[in-house]
Amino acid sequence: MSHRHFDKPIRRKGIILAGGSGTRLFPLTVAVCKQLLPVHDKPLIYYPLTTLMLAGIQDILAISTPETVPLLERLLGDGSQLGLTISYAEQPSPDGIAEALVIGADFIGEDPVALILGDNIFYGEGLPKTLQTIAADESTATIFGYPVADPERFGVVTVDSDGKAIDLNEKPDNPASNLAVPGLYFYNADAVDLARAIEPDDRGEKQITDVNKVLLEQGGLRVEILSRGWAWLDSGTPDSLLSAGTFAQVMEQRTGLKMACPEEVAWRMETITADQVHALAKDYGACDYARYLLNMLEMEQR
Repeated sequence: MSHRHFDKPIRRKGIILAGGSGTRLFPLTVAVCKQLLPVHDKPLIYYPLTTLMLAGIQDILAISTPETVPLLERLLGDGSQLGLTISYAEQPSPDGIAEALVIGADFIGEDPVALILGDNIFYGEGLPKTLQTIAADESTATIFGYPVADPERFGVVTVDSDGKAIDLNEKPDNPASNLAVPGLYFYNADAVDLARAIEPDDRGEKQITDVNKVLLEQGGLRVEILSRGWAWLDSGTPDSLLSAGTFAQVMEQRTGLKMACPEEVAWRMETITADQVHALAKDYGACDYARYLLNMLEMEQR
């Protein structure tokens, strides 16, 4: 069984922005970055990591603070155990999401890239196929729209009756739409130059909404509206972090399947073998996570 839906190798690269100071989660994040906090039984960063993996992306750059990069390296290594290539870069200060494209310019090169925020969680039927279809399209930039009750907290996209984007605003006081823009963006390499040209806002941050606005004006921006069958969780506050953990716990207990399990995703995406998964499970020792991996292999091989 495999999630693969693409006919040729994915050239697209992936960036996880795991920076910032996490002030909304203080004191939880005084000593550790939020991407290493637990969401149910695994670190938060496993969720955006596996989202990129499900899109078929195997070359990934993790961007974080100078203090956190060594911790992420300890957790994820060079990615070879998952059939990936993971590298690291530092963002010394929280200077905006768009700056990740500038920091990752050499990594991106001439390739298309997917940028995901390190605290965003996606779940839904058909997620792998949707992501892989978008990732394989190198001609158009794609963002997502997700209906929320409090759009003023997010970047907001307004669409016309045909679902075409007509406006974008960052945390508007009076939103014209209830479609928030989640922290997952698919770009071509030219987005790097757009990000470089963006002027920082009053807080010194390069806003990703400004990059998306330029793409919208150029006619090169597509919006994928996420259906009601999808869940998007932004786990950047204590309440939302707890909700994300509860959501993962309920789904896993109900289905018997783990969310955001990199070893399982790697195996199903055929970047590692069953023997490699077995070896990784043994390295974890006698814990529930290891037992899940071993039981998964046993069930699939019956």
